[in-house]
Amino acid sequence: MHETSLGGMLTDYLSGQPIEETTYEEFRQALARHLVEEKGFPKDALKAKVPLIFHVDGEETGRHVDLVAYEPGGAPVLLVIFCAGDVGSFERETVSCARLFPGGPVPLAIATDTIGASILDTASGDCVATGVRAIPAWAEVLAKHADTPRNALTPERRAREERILHAYNGFLYGTCCQESCRIPPKSGT
Repeated sequence: MHETSLGGMLTDYLSGQPIEETTYEEFRQALARHLVEEKGFPKDALKAKVPLIFHVDGEETGRHVDLVAYEPGGAPVLLVIFCAGDVGSFERETVSCARLFPGGPVPLAIATDTIGASILDTASGDCVATGVRAIPAWAEVLAKHADTPRNALTPERRAREERILHAYNGFLYGTCCQESCRIPPKSGT
């Protein structure tokens, strides 16, 4: 299933603003609501559909990250990727997103279909817990952030992660959801 417009509008849970209704937006809204109401995340700490730009062979490309949580100082501390399909098959892509995210690497990442979830330690790439109930509370996320050094990727490591993410995102190119899922390259690049 690919993200496509449903032709309507709905009210964004985080901002209160009208946004386009898509096949994934209901799930994105449910994830945001769960993080705020069940896990104690402040609404203003969460941003939805955040662009992640990366480069492969000198070409700029990118994708959107469904939700990103930022600590009060502005550093990203949790990244969430919604996936339509087996959650486990999205783990490596999600880790690459967290490693490449601006201001990162982001210490924790989650791949979820809103029913299942893989909670991922970005540094090791390991799945440290599974299930939506295992999603950490805001205080736990902040504690993990405080305990995790942010080591910038070496240029070689960054290039490897960009190639991995590019390979996963290659499945999006030329599909019906190209406009929603993928950030097209800038013209002239």
